[in-house]
Amino acid sequence: MSNIRNAFQNGKAFIPFITCGDPDLETTGKIVRAMAEAGADLIELGIPFSDPTAEGPVIQGANIRALAGGVTTDKIFAFVAELRKNVTVPLVFMTYANVVFSYGIERFAAKCEEVGIDGIILPDVPYEEKDEFAPVCRAHGVDFISLIAPTSENRIAMIAKEAEGFIYLVSSLGVTGVRSEIQTNLGAIVQKIRENSDVPCAVGFGISNPEQAAKAAAVSDGVIVGSAIVRQIGAHGKNSAPVVGEFVRTMKQAITK
Repeated sequence: MSNIRNAFQNGKAFIPFITCGDPDLETTGKIVRAMAEAGADLIELGIPFSDPTAEGPVIQGANIRALAGGVTTDKIFAFVAELRKNVTVPLVFMTYANVVFSYGIERFAAKCEEVGIDGIILPDVPYEEKDEFAPVCRAHGVDFISLIAPTSENRIAMIAKEAEGFIYLVSSLGVTGVRSEIQTNLGAIVQKIRENSDVPCAVGFGISNPEQAAKAAAVSDGVIVGSAIVRQIGAHGKNSAPVVGEFVRTMKQAITK
């Protein structure tokens, strides 16, 4: 069993996302530790990229701030190595194919293994092109996380059968961001996934409050929240850790009732 599967062993998993280096790596470290202490079961760490096509304005802004502050992929690897001295929750990178390509796929996967990254999410790599990345990641014990969207339809079974770690179910069409309501029939998609895979399924995109989180968790194995957290970091800057920690605690409580 991969370390990621452990995140789903104790009920519904809460999975927060943050962008590394927003506003700086020291603050990112404080936030990660606060989230872990508050009950986060798995944490997604964004490696900033200049053209994050899946992201809405909130996370785009975080990418811009992080890059302007001089964050690099090597600095993030060093940061994770330091984190791993006392942070044990599963950690997953979320970034874009170009970041991994430019670093070197083999080198990137090997470095993930070295510092203790458990998985990687590349939202701009479709299922049909994942073989360029997945086997290399697998060789280094890094799960290549699959995404399933409302538009996946006939491809759901195919994607689910080969999924590793957990399945990232995209709740809504479009880019990341806070939504007032999620109208996708998530239950039907999850049922199709479960007919083809026993890999846990977590719902992300658009979830920003306890009520939405509870609804998504009711039909899935976990909930992913990004923009609502990144917005708080944008507002509170270097003082974000306690605010984000309290938010994570509230969201975790909402999905475990």
